Amino acid sequence: MSRTDRASRVIAAPPATVYDALLDRESLQTWLPPEGMSGRIERWDPRPGGGFRMILTYLDPTESPGKTSDATDVVDVEFAALERPARVVQRAVFEADDPAFAGTMTMTWQLTAADAATEVTVTATGVPSGIDQAVHEAGISSSLAHLASFVEGSR
Repeated sequence: MSRTDRASRVIAAPPATVYDALLDRESLQTWLPPEGMSGRIERWDPRPGGGFRMILTYLDPTESPGKTSDATDVVDVEFAALERPARVVQRAVFEADDPAFAGTMTMTWQLTAADAATEVTVTATGVPSGIDQAVHEAGISSSLAHLASFVEGSR
């Protein structure tokens, strides 16, 4: 059975500003890694059918072993849909030998205007069974908190 994980947050910025942070390489590299990780984007092609490859490195891998190696998660992401300023749909595939991390996970970033802010809802479908739901939702929430700090701090 396919699992759905989700998290949301209201960010004090208009949807177009939030959308731009989702589609800018340096911005994404800064805010997307959840707490306890750093990230590096190797390839970047921000168009439908394009995508990016991100290497996420655990700052302390002893408590959270990586999917790709002891200290890393490597993920190839395709932009399935880009609808400025309302929605970004990504298809993510982890590089991992463990079949529990196999498959394509779809991440939908929905941006909804909320007064002078934006409600950002992230919905992940097709989540690999090896990813713990509570940990994944906490990671999405952490990324959303980083996104809020990044966008709100740059205003």
